[in-house]
Amino acid sequence: MRFCVKYRHCVALQSLVTQRSQFSWFVTSRLYSTQHKKNGQENSKSQHETRNIGIMAHIDAGKTTTTERMLYYSGFSKHLGDVDHGDTVMDYMVQERNRGITITSAAISFPWKQQRINLIDTPGHVDFTIEVERALRVLDGAVAVFDASKGVQAQSLTVWRQADRYNIPRIAFLNKMDKYGADFHFAVNTIKEKLHAKPLLLQLPLGQQQDFHGVADLVSMETVTWKPNDKSDDGSKFIRTAVDSSSDEDLHAMMVAAREDLIEQLGDADDKMAELVLQADGNYSTISQEEIHRSIRKVTLSQQAVPILCGSSLKNKGVQPLMDAISMYLPAPDDLTYEFMQYYGKELCALAFKIIHDKHRGALTFLRVYSGTLTAGAKIYNVNRDSMEPVTRLMIAYADDFKEVQSVSAGNIAVIMGLKQSVTGDTIVGSKSALEVAKRARRKHMKEEHLLDNTKKTKDGKHKQRHRNKHKHKQGEVDSDVPVLAGLDVPEPVFFCTIEAPSISQQKALDNALACLMREDPSLQVRLDEDTGQTILQGMGELHLDIICDRIKNEYGIDAELGPLQVSYRETITQSVRETMTLDRTIGGKHHHVTVDLEIEPSPDTGIPEHVVVSLDQPEQSYGSEMIEAIQTGVLSACTQGPLIGFPVMDMDIQLHNFTTAPGTSAAMVSACASQCLQKAMMSAGVRLLQPMMHLEITTDAERLHSVLGDLSRRRGHVQDVQNRLDSRVVIANTPLAAMMGYATALRTLTSGTAMCSLHLSHYEMMSADEQKKVVNKMTGL
Repeated sequence: MRFCVKYRHCVALQSLVTQRSQFSWFVTSRLYSTQHKKNGQENSKSQHETRNIGIMAHIDAGKTTTTERMLYYSGFSKHLGDVDHGDTVMDYMVQERNRGITITSAAISFPWKQQRINLIDTPGHVDFTIEVERALRVLDGAVAVFDASKGVQAQSLTVWRQADRYNIPRIAFLNKMDKYGADFHFAVNTIKEKLHAKPLLLQLPLGQQQDFHGVADLVSMETVTWKPNDKSDDGSKFIRTAVDSSSDEDLHAMMVAAREDLIEQLGDADDKMAELVLQADGNYSTISQEEIHRSIRKVTLSQQAVPILCGSSLKNKGVQPLMDAISMYLPAPDDLTYEFMQYYGKELCALAFKIIHDKHRGALTFLRVYSGTLTAGAKIYNVNRDSMEPVTRLMIAYADDFKEVQSVSAGNIAVIMGLKQSVTGDTIVGSKSALEVAKRARRKHMKEEHLLDNTKKTKDGKHKQRHRNKHKHKQGEVDSDVPVLAGLDVPEPVFFCTIEAPSISQQKALDNALACLMREDPSLQVRLDEDTGQTILQGMGELHLDIICDRIKNEYGIDAELGPLQVSYRETITQSVRETMTLDRTIGGKHHHVTVDLEIEPSPDTGIPEHVVVSLDQPEQSYGSEMIEAIQTGVLSACTQGPLIGFPVMDMDIQLHNFTTAPGTSAAMVSACASQCLQKAMMSAGVRLLQPMMHLEITTDAERLHSVLGDLSRRRGHVQDVQNRLDSRVVIANTPLAAMMGYATALRTLTSGTAMCSLHLSHYEMMSADEQKKVVNKMTGL
């Protein structure tokens, strides 16, 4: 029998983020109901009237401006925040206001009509993707904002896939309809073609570009118009006008045709609407607005289609209908059913999804409460850390301001001040006894479903058994029978650099600052180079590390120095090698003897970002679970530092053929032997470097296209496609990350500031022998 264990290898052993395992409950296990629960409990009523949503988009699509308009029209804010003026509520960090971009996700709550909206504004830059990831992890719905002149862009696709992973219902808002080049139908087609989504047009624009002045509501058959080109108008007043053939025959005919298309789309996805369509016998005007709203809500929650709305947030047009759509079509917390909630019932269960450090309040932990009630002054139990902590102060977030409350009910987002043990991804429950009750309930459920034995027979008659990757995060690991919430998928860093304190006396302060920033930002990793003793900072990109350095200077008062940025490569093997290692030592009078026989072979093109497989020739029972875990820890530890120049190893299969040990041999010695055996095998396996390849998207004008393509060729870029978009050209290419240092600045210089670019990690690719030699010589100083 051969047992196979798959792992997703983690570079930083110090990482504080609890990773996902198959024993955690994913938010993708959501079930939605189109009918709200009705009972007399105030808690249920508050959930019914709550919306937990996020705003997500490509950078500069208008997320923050849209959010600022929502705050103004709801009455929360008294002025229209402007990103360019640096006076927005949501972008409160100094770095955000100086650069005009969103860096960290910000939470806020505000009323809209009879409902409470908990909103998280997320960054659009690829370097801060983790902020989108952890926001979507705890949200129930999302608004995807698109630039109507550009449609789906690179980061739009990334955040859309993140929402797909968490099974998030979405509404699309085509922003900047007043902008030169705005094209409603072009943007809708990009959603259909690039996102493979089914657009559900609820509105049509009235005019485009400089003539845009309102929208045609296809459900109510009304126009919604704002005063055109009135700079003094704040957009709070608009006019709804019913449209019929006598008022505007052409517009009425266009709206009727679009409304019929909408109803037919709904009929394809909703059985009840299909019945109404048949009964209407071609006269769709008999179908009521209430039925259309009900059907739109149903197909939105089931994610069969995406409602499309449009407007111009900067010009104060179209935001109020968007807020109405959020209320009508996106889910309330009590529309969702999570698998784990059956185990906790009415007991508290929450997820810590974000931590920030406030100058005056210290560490603030953001939690999404899934069940029960979180109460100030109570004690809570952290399942991942196995520790009790007091809720000293309980608050609700309003961007960078906080309001103290006595309790927060299920379905809402809370902030706790002063938690010392909790980190991002931890599961919080009311008490250890409540956890034990949940564990018993889960065991009973698993027994009923015949899931206690997770050993399943595969098609070829072999057995496969999955194990937890203890190598990733030992401190945060929990037993397999503990019902915990899934943590986050943290992307691997692609850049690194050294960081040094200005003096020895400030080294401790720098270490403390880095520890706080790591706790805040799971995508930031810090390690100590054993050879040089230098502190290595690892991040998602140039901007990410630049922001970190800026925060250390401004928030912690440390004038730290960053070394030159370097690319985080990977290593892999090209040959199969079998190796045997024996470790025979006596330590403290105790004899340790262990022999490990393993084989490694390349496993290229797996499609998995970090791929290491450990297989056993014999069932685990033949070796003992403790020893198997020791071997797994040893070999995966060896994979964190390859034999060539010390980068992590990926795309490799490891098979344990034989393992013997003398009585009394410690697990630490077994782990050390396995690690040394793997290191020895890799030395003979033809190690090669893998370089990160970036997906690059450049928007430029036709006149400068030739210069851009020539520059890409010099950077070893592979052009995949050149698309026409009105007067612009969009270049899509794959390029080595090493050749893209400072590219944004170089592109602006090359095109006189007219071109824009975005890039994100695509895959790892094997380097040529000559390129590898140059990198090795550079890294080793030869």
